[in-house]
Amino acid sequence: MARIVLSIEYDGSSFEGWQSQPHGRTVQDTLQAAVTAIAGHEVALACAGRTDTGVHATVQIAHFDTNTDRPLSAWVRGVNAHLPESICVRWALEVDEDFHARFSAYARRYRYVLLNRPVRPAILAGKVGWQHAPLSLPTMQDAAHLLLGEHDFSAFRAAQCQAKSPVKTLTTASVTRQGDLIVLDFEANGFLHHMIRNLVGALVFIGKGEAPASHMGELLLMKDRQLAPPTFSPAGLYLCGISYPDRWHLPGEGRIIATPSIVL
Repeated sequence: MARIVLSIEYDGSSFEGWQSQPHGRTVQDTLQAAVTAIAGHEVALACAGRTDTGVHATVQIAHFDTNTDRPLSAWVRGVNAHLPESICVRWALEVDEDFHARFSAYARRYRYVLLNRPVRPAILAGKVGWQHAPLSLPTMQDAAHLLLGEHDFSAFRAAQCQAKSPVKTLTTASVTRQGDLIVLDFEANGFLHHMIRNLVGALVFIGKGEAPASHMGELLLMKDRQLAPPTFSPAGLYLCGISYPDRWHLPGEGRIIATPSIVL
């Protein structure tokens, strides 16, 4: 039995998230069907982080087990031949059986790309979030700084979240601007359901001048989702980095990061 790791990139616009569903319109279902075609038997994929409907990934890590002997190139080019244009496998690697795409990871990175101009996007529709009102970058940066460290993120947790604890440690919470694009980067040991989109919603609320930067700290202390601003659109959200211990010898020395090309 071999355990194969795949690095996957996908446009989430046409999928109802990662997680398998009876109707099959998910990234997991589509990818599993393609891998099954090459393996010659049913496979079950486990991923590093489940993404929601409309959320993209410049790097998603998944693994599966197989008794089929194939060259690594078959798990890339062969699988890609069975995938739609919106998904591709970037590389494949064989690892020890105690590797797990989700449980072996010690950090994940997400990026939210926000178009900040009066007119909605056309070419980038579905690839970026949009806010027509002017946003104060310094105020958003000050608010984001308050998120760093270990906190109870209950105020930014979806009601359907199944995480055992709302306490997470953010090591990165940055806000930068590239022309009309505001780029928000987050890295943590784990994330709650809708946590990034809820954080972006609060940062935009603060950036519009609806509340001071200190309001972010108040939201953390209140731990009440109903008191926080609405969840932001999934369109600009990308899973773009996953960190693993060096012992696995994954590309990038275990720290796999790819950024959306639209902001490079």
